[in-house]
Amino acid sequence: MKKKKQKNFKKYIIRFWMLVLGGFISVSLVFLLASWGVFGTLPTFEELENPEKNLATEVISSDGVTLGKYAFKNRTPVGFKDLPDNLVHALIATEDERFYEHSGIDFRGLARAIVKLGKGGGASTITQQLAKNLFNKGGSSSTLKRLTQKVKEYIVATKLERQYTKNEIIAMYLNTQGFLFNAIGIRSASRIYFGKEPKDLDVQESAILVAMLKNPRQFNPNREISKKKSLTRRNVVFAQMAKNEFISQEEKDSLQNLPLKINFTPESHNDGLATYFREYLRGYLKKWVKNNPKPNGESYNINRDGLKIYVTLDSRMQQYAQEAVQEHMANLQSYFFKEQQKNETAPFYDLEEEQIDGIYNRARKRSDRYRRMKKNGYSVKQIDSAFNASTDMRVFSWNNQREVDTIMSPNDSITYYKSILRSGLLSIEPQTGHIKAWVGGINHKYFKYDHVEQGKRQVGSTFKPFVYATAINQLGLSPCEKFSNTPYTIPKGRFGIPKAWTPKNSGEKYGGEISLKDALAKSINVISARLIDMVTPENVVRLAKSAGIESRVPKSPSIALGSVELSLMEMTGAYATFANKGMRVEPNMLLRIEDKNGTVLADFTPETKEVLSEESAYVVLELLKGVTTAGSGVRLRTSAHYYKDIITGFPYKFTNPIAGKTGTTQNHTDGWFMGVVPNLATGVWTGGEDRAVHFENIAEGQGATMSLPTWALFMKKVYADKSLNISEEDFEKPEYVGIDTNCGKEPVDKKNSIKKRLSEDDDTDF
Repeated sequence: MKKKKQKNFKKYIIRFWMLVLGGFISVSLVFLLASWGVFGTLPTFEELENPEKNLATEVISSDGVTLGKYAFKNRTPVGFKDLPDNLVHALIATEDERFYEHSGIDFRGLARAIVKLGKGGGASTITQQLAKNLFNKGGSSSTLKRLTQKVKEYIVATKLERQYTKNEIIAMYLNTQGFLFNAIGIRSASRIYFGKEPKDLDVQESAILVAMLKNPRQFNPNREISKKKSLTRRNVVFAQMAKNEFISQEEKDSLQNLPLKINFTPESHNDGLATYFREYLRGYLKKWVKNNPKPNGESYNINRDGLKIYVTLDSRMQQYAQEAVQEHMANLQSYFFKEQQKNETAPFYDLEEEQIDGIYNRARKRSDRYRRMKKNGYSVKQIDSAFNASTDMRVFSWNNQREVDTIMSPNDSITYYKSILRSGLLSIEPQTGHIKAWVGGINHKYFKYDHVEQGKRQVGSTFKPFVYATAINQLGLSPCEKFSNTPYTIPKGRFGIPKAWTPKNSGEKYGGEISLKDALAKSINVISARLIDMVTPENVVRLAKSAGIESRVPKSPSIALGSVELSLMEMTGAYATFANKGMRVEPNMLLRIEDKNGTVLADFTPETKEVLSEESAYVVLELLKGVTTAGSGVRLRTSAHYYKDIITGFPYKFTNPIAGKTGTTQNHTDGWFMGVVPNLATGVWTGGEDRAVHFENIAEGQGATMSLPTWALFMKKVYADKSLNISEEDFEKPEYVGIDTNCGKEPVDKKNSIKKRLSEDDDTDF
């Protein structure tokens, strides 16, 4: 009996060891087979050496701020040195307490998970999670496949541990983790959820992000449905940090009592700073990569190669420019809506019913709704019915959210959007040609058209300085020189015109003699006609082209009044020439391009050429200064509030020298203001999408009302920020100026005279 028991015991012992050895051999075989690639390929040594893929290309401002990204996945890696201690501590305490003790696999945690069937917490280490993020494309519903995936994760984890330091693994893990809302990696997450760089995260913010690692959707602080769970999970992180002695119990209790914290700042092509600029830059970069391949001949991919695009824009100035446009346009739009309540053909003027119908038909055919219905075979009658039917829609609004949910028909939405006034602003540093601020429109999500580079509209009186500059440069005319302010005719045939041309002054005001300085200040049309007759349209065009006007400019005398369509880019760049002593520096937006490793791929140096003499440029500036002291720009100076509240931010009370020019086109369709100080030239345009959309009266529709306030608001913000070093000094006078610019002192403005000037419509050309 005893022998039988001994025999059975030996049998059990043998079976036990066979089971253990068999299990060990089986597990070893599984690992061996996995390492041989039987269950699918493993990452190569080269891949382990360089696992970072699909890196976002960053657009970085001249002051070091990321303006936006181009990416399939919004991921920009950071090094361990850029991670705050509180973030690292929160991660280790919550996700892998023995991270610095194991070599990729936590066998103690694995045993606990097996014994407790996963109820005591998972066994996956940070290194294993990194392996999964890098080389395993999601899980599997199949148990067998999931087990083989786990085995592969173990193998890759051990390889990663041999290849990288612990700190590098932490950084790589956080760089590859998804956080929803287009936030991939810790840098994108910290910028999107808290509007800051990872190094600036405080302990609560770090805990919220670490809490999301368990399930970014379930514990997301930006989703109303998950905010409560996010708060609870954040507090678990604090508890784990206290347990692991990264914070004290007192700190834990204090932190757990804090409300949930978030500063959601989405990063998309429609959000953030310089949206229109970034879209234009994207098009430029597509051309650049075609002409500048990698050393191996492949093309760079701006969506995944992690390029660094250093641009000339200043993030502070860009912010001020966007704020200025939005502040004034929201106010201006409210006045326009009020006016349209009395307009039977709102929002159009000057059009017959047939012409209005044509506008609506073209708008319908350009819409996505129309194209979808047409593609799906709907009849004209069905499409018309759909466009007349009311439906739920979200439209642009000047509220805080910049959009509102409403009910209206597609036809009504067309009318609504046609009623929205548009605007653009561009600011350039004359000495370098650097573009410092670019606002292509009022809202990129709803209005894609770029009024800086794409849009070309009649420029009105803002073109007159080129006529004056030609006369000064060619003939040496003085701002003090006087001409007869009487009707002037250029006869038929001269310069090839088919009939005699006799332009009229605004309000048909004539009489006496007037100096060139006063003539430009008051935008006197007959003087511009006299000057272009003296110097010829051809020479004016030649100077304008030399200053950077690339669009076609007819060699016709009518260009003296601005009957030419140009872009803000062209106009602002040309005006910058005056401030740069007559030297044209091509407007440029790029400083350099680097690859993901910091290797410089391209440097950018703008072209420079002389357009007019330093003396002539200075004299032109003296003329333009007169516009802001005695002309249509005088409201920049006044300290008394005499005008309607439509003039946002008025009174402006500028005291520094400003060279400027307003411009208003026929029917006050387009309103311009070009303003120049010694180291900044800024242009603003405002108008409707269609030329028939405008204010009824010139008092509201002129450039001094529609665009000058935006410029003034922008410059007030710029001057308030002393770190920008925008000059409030006068323009530098050349050593020798042979042309007389001393036309006597400006008369002291009495209140009544200021009021009179503010009410005059003196920048109109037609």
